[in-house]
Amino acid sequence: MPTGTIDYGNLMHRAMRGLIQEVLAQVARDGLPGQHHFFITFDTEHPDVELADWLSDRYPQEMTIVLQHWFRDLEAGEEGFSVTLNFGDNPEPLYIPYDAIKTFVDPSVEFGLRFETETRPPAETPESEPAPPEPPSRSKAEVVSLDKFRK
Repeated sequence: MPTGTIDYGNLMHRAMRGLIQEVLAQVARDGLPGQHHFFITFDTEHPDVELADWLSDRYPQEMTIVLQHWFRDLEAGEEGFSVTLNFGDNPEPLYIPYDAIKTFVDPSVEFGLRFETETRPPAETPESEPAPPEPPSRSKAEVVSLDKFRK
């Protein structure tokens, strides 16, 4: 008999990241259809993220990019995607691993994904206050509420 448990959280993360890869590959091949556009927030501290030093200095923890009007050289690879975006008339290439993505939202169709991981240690609490009990470190996946993206 098999032992252990089924890790649904990691299975969902892989499936959701596969969906993002497939969508980006389609856009790289065919362009953005209709009113579709993406807000992608990612962890700039992820070790495999590649971006200009001035961008990582400006966004030391996370950054949100928009794929809508101007982008080029979009390529969706197995582990991540690369794209060149325009920052104040400065084209900058980026490489973003799928594992670094925190949110992926297409507001044109009210679709969104949010990835929650506990990779950083919790903030220290003063000795006078008891630390709250921490659940085991696991990744959770859920659909993000799009109310915060609506005007």
